[in-house]
Amino acid sequence: MILHMNLPQNGYDIILERGSLKRAGELLNLNRRVLIVTDTGVPALYAQTLAAQCANPVIETVPTGEGSKSFAVLEQLCRVMMEHHFTRSDCVVAVGGGVVGDLAGFTAASYMRGVDFYNCPTTVLSQVDSSIGGKVAINLDHVKNIVGAFYQPKRVLIDPDVLSTLPARQISNGLAEAVKMSLTSDAELFAIFEDRNAIERIDTVIERALRIKKAVVEEDEKEAGLRRILNFGHTLGHGVEAQNDRNHLYHGECVALGMLPMCAEEVRARLLPVLESLALPTRIEDEMELVLDAASHDKKCKGQSISVVYVPRVGEFEIRTLPIEAWKHEIRNTVIDSGKEST
Repeated sequence: MILHMNLPQNGYDIILERGSLKRAGELLNLNRRVLIVTDTGVPALYAQTLAAQCANPVIETVPTGEGSKSFAVLEQLCRVMMEHHFTRSDCVVAVGGGVVGDLAGFTAASYMRGVDFYNCPTTVLSQVDSSIGGKVAINLDHVKNIVGAFYQPKRVLIDPDVLSTLPARQISNGLAEAVKMSLTSDAELFAIFEDRNAIERIDTVIERALRIKKAVVEEDEKEAGLRRILNFGHTLGHGVEAQNDRNHLYHGECVALGMLPMCAEEVRARLLPVLESLALPTRIEDEMELVLDAASHDKKCKGQSISVVYVPRVGEFEIRTLPIEAWKHEIRNTVIDSGKEST
């Protein structure tokens, strides 16, 4: 299946096909120097499969985790490209999850003011969400994605076969993002989660999630308005994620926690069993004030106000702008903190 991202200047194809990684040489322009960026958490076979189809491949494997989205690793990758005489006609390919995609994409956007970028996502999270849309970034001082760009890939290859090597927790981590999109935009997709059929119907889940994000990005490529719905659950989620030195939660697990207080009560009542069925967390165990302080540094804060996405009914959304202190008060009154419900 081919989905086309219709953008005014930088449109591209998203190929959703089992076995497509083994056909990358047919589907991508690899007849040039190719920097393949992957990480230690991705089976080496995937990068090697891609490299075998390249005219002049260079594989760079970075440590797994958010720590690799740094200026130091960005510099390392750019130096490798310089040392191997990469020119503006060469390309970068990400083979991995969201961290690899963000890092490799920002490297491609930065080197010589931009070289071609392809994304071959290998996790559920990156296949349903982060591999399309053109957001690329690194972190700074524990603030996620604070340095980055909008830089669209030339093509995205989504091969569900590579998900077979993922542990169950990583699969659930990615499905949290699909749950997010179903709540704001697709009641039928949410029904798949309520019926406990998401893993058995993973290809359908990926496709429906991609169609939602594709439609949003086509209307609002650079997050001037509608695209903010993709941030549902992310403001508080990023606050939880900032405590990762202690809680060791994945991105999707943090987003799951961030969605709960941003739903109407009846939506939350349906969401809780879905999250529990996917073994996703439903309680914030960190010190709430630390989480809220970190969340208040989010890019969506402007002055003393914050824009948040709220779900009044499954498949619908509202964008609300609240004073930061009022938002914090609402969170304290609805989020379960350290296993005890606030009152």
